[in-house]
Amino acid sequence: MNGKKILTTPITNEDLESINIGDIVYLNGHIVTCRDVAHRRLIEEKRELPVDLNGGAIFHAGPIVRDLGDNKFEMVAVGPTTSMRMERFEKEFIEETGVKLIVGKGGMGQRTMEGCQDFGAVHAVFPGGCAVLAATEVEEIEAAHWRDLGMPETLWVCRVKEFGPLIISIDAHGGNLFEQNKIIFNERKDKAIEEISKQVSFIK
Repeated sequence: MNGKKILTTPITNEDLESINIGDIVYLNGHIVTCRDVAHRRLIEEKRELPVDLNGGAIFHAGPIVRDLGDNKFEMVAVGPTTSMRMERFEKEFIEETGVKLIVGKGGMGQRTMEGCQDFGAVHAVFPGGCAVLAATEVEEIEAAHWRDLGMPETLWVCRVKEFGPLIISIDAHGGNLFEQNKIIFNERKDKAIEEISKQVSFIK
């Protein structure tokens, strides 16, 4: 499909075998917005999620949704939330739900990396500042669960087409793009500091 890497829900372990950090992928099928409170309800309160995420995708996002009445909704904007907020829950979340694709903003840490490797999942970054673009890739909001939590924390079940671009930051093979880049950047920083120190060594 136009040379793009496309993941389609339900996603399988086999689908993720050829996906590596740095890859750009797009999603067809369904994605569910799922933030802090939903993670806490599942992991800390042991409440069953009202939507089946096995082979599915979640989006760390608090969208702006227009209520059209008669249980119909329109996505206005859906920008990513900082994924690290979910770090302490994500490994258990992956294990308990079988989710395969986690989308958010910024990187995630060691526990999420372990969860992705142990249970077969990936984390991807949706570019910041593209909330309106993301909304145009939502074909329909098919369901809304836990609306008592308010708009940002509601589980909005979205049917999407070529949702992305999604940059793979953690793959199922133990790769973590952000951690890898930290090593590279620190090496460059050390070299730069060394060079600058030589040039300003005359300053007492």
